[in-house]
Amino acid sequence: MGNSRAYPILRTPDAALAYTQAKRLVELLESVEAEVWLMAELHTVAEVRGMAKVLPQGPYDYATTRKDPTTGDYLFFEADVTTADDATLEAALPLEISEEFPRGEVEDLFVAAIGTGMAAIEWHGMWPTDPETDHHGSPKYDGVQVVFHGNHAQWGAASEDHTLFVHVDKWGDLPRARKLAAYIGSEVLGEAQLGW
Repeated sequence: MGNSRAYPILRTPDAALAYTQAKRLVELLESVEAEVWLMAELHTVAEVRGMAKVLPQGPYDYATTRKDPTTGDYLFFEADVTTADDATLEAALPLEISEEFPRGEVEDLFVAAIGTGMAAIEWHGMWPTDPETDHHGSPKYDGVQVVFHGNHAQWGAASEDHTLFVHVDKWGDLPRARKLAAYIGSEVLGEAQLGW
């Protein structure tokens, strides 16, 4: 039970740099799950259309909770983003996508399609054993996350910067986080945050 601890180790206005450094860290994982988690908030029709070219299968939904005014039932976005007209998409904004996809197939295209809203890529895996500290990897908690237009591992207020996090076990493995940060020429940038 519990959540990983996410250490911010890079904060930059350069999305490409954050993504490149994230991929470098993923290569250090002893094992990596076959799927990555992709999340994005889409604020304009153009952003929806761009993401639909990359991830046409969705699923897309309202980014904020909507209820039927008569019944009080929760509403879900049910239109096909690849065929919906601009008026339908405009009325639905902001939309979001949050789903697992096969690793290595769409990440580059996903990053290119990110608009002005927050977005993230999560690679779950396991860090190798560190003989110097006798810390072992934890497949439940370990991984790499890059948050575009945000500074929080579990979302929060949007920002201009992009933040790279390393996730470690629920007790927080600060020595490992420091080593991973040093590997990309950086340092731990603050306290551990609640992770996945």
